[in-house]
Amino acid sequence: MAPPPRNRPRTRINRKRAKAKVRGKKKDPIFVEGRRPRPMYVDYKDLDLLKKLTNRQGKIIGRRKTGCTAVSQHAVTRAVKRARFMGLLPYVEE
Repeated sequence: MAPPPRNRPRTRINRKRAKAKVRGKKKDPIFVEGRRPRPMYVDYKDLDLLKKLTNRQGKIIGRRKTGCTAVSQHAVTRAVKRARFMGLLPYVEE
């Protein structure tokens, strides 16, 4: 059996590029007044900020979702681990 005739050219939508355009660039939550603090330090006692950067299960949220840069993400990770060790944040929630 022969394939059906093609009346129109095949077009393919690149869904990855379409989604990338929709997603806006997020601002780094660690930056103070739009400037990177030097040295980069996130206080482990700032529980409000650390709870924003962890999900309901207590896992650290990734850079793509939070908008952190690599340097600030490392600082967040260190702060969350310190807060867990000190007993300020739980290792596992729910």
